[in-house]
Amino acid sequence: MSKVLNLIGRRLLQLPIMILGITFLVFFVMSFSKVDPSITALGEGASMEARLEYRADHGLDDPLAKRYLTFLSGLTRLDLGTYSARQLPVSREVARAFPITLQLTFFGLAIAVSLSLLLGVVAAIYRDRWPDQAIRLFSIASLSTPSFWLSILLIQLLGHKVGLFSLFPVSGKLPAMTEDPVGWLSRMLLPAVALAVPVIGQLARVVRTSVVEELDRDYVRTALGAGIPHRVVVGRNVLRNALITPITVLGLRIGYLLGGAVVIEIIFNINGMGMLILNGVTNNEPNLVQGVTLTVALAFVVINVVVDLLYVLVNPRIRTV
Repeated sequence: MSKVLNLIGRRLLQLPIMILGITFLVFFVMSFSKVDPSITALGEGASMEARLEYRADHGLDDPLAKRYLTFLSGLTRLDLGTYSARQLPVSREVARAFPITLQLTFFGLAIAVSLSLLLGVVAAIYRDRWPDQAIRLFSIASLSTPSFWLSILLIQLLGHKVGLFSLFPVSGKLPAMTEDPVGWLSRMLLPAVALAVPVIGQLARVVRTSVVEELDRDYVRTALGAGIPHRVVVGRNVLRNALITPITVLGLRIGYLLGGAVVIEIIFNINGMGMLILNGVTNNEPNLVQGVTLTVALAFVVINVVVDLLYVLVNPRIRTV
């Protein structure tokens, strides 16, 4: 137990360092923006005196280091600044949009994980036979399919109305998952599938390779020779040992899913972080772009640390590292 706690402690100690690095990187890059926040806040017709006063009041002319410390101080209070002439808080918009992006990301993740496990195990059990060949072709095709192109194709094929109803609507407000689960599912299914398909192709190949390697080990032949049913050996032993590599790949692909969700939301008109960052870029709102970018980047780091800690549960041998 002490080794497990030591491993978890080391991973958690790395988290603040990574978060600090991300905040500096995002702030430093956004500091090169040519957009003047005083013009955004006061309007194009504001006088030079009013703009200079605004910049002085908000510390916009301070050195970069001081502005970064002020930015960090605001983050500790969950303050991401304001945007638009009405001085709306960025944190409020992020708090509204981020759960929608997370819903899409993890829905796509659930589809990707479940199908890739099924396809990878089937391909390994029937290796070099027609099911394996068919799954291999599907994996290659899915890896070659961009999510944005697949999104447009799904909208063309399934997003139109049949009579007065649309089974998979691609417009309109996204209903709350707790209030209207059927409406939420019909609205989220197509974007989640478009997001998941490229990940399914990669994960299925990784699962297939890992399971094949485990099936060739001596303990599997010994268990089968002792009369233990094949499905029990695969389900209880082989899968547990074969999940290490797929989880490693999955941790990297979660970032792809999170970033891809931002693009998919724009195509399917889902009012999440993607629409928020599009509005920020379109309306020259650097604080809004900065807040969205920082939130997505921090979420990616935190999720990868959580996935890293899952190694402890899946592989007891890593607890000695």
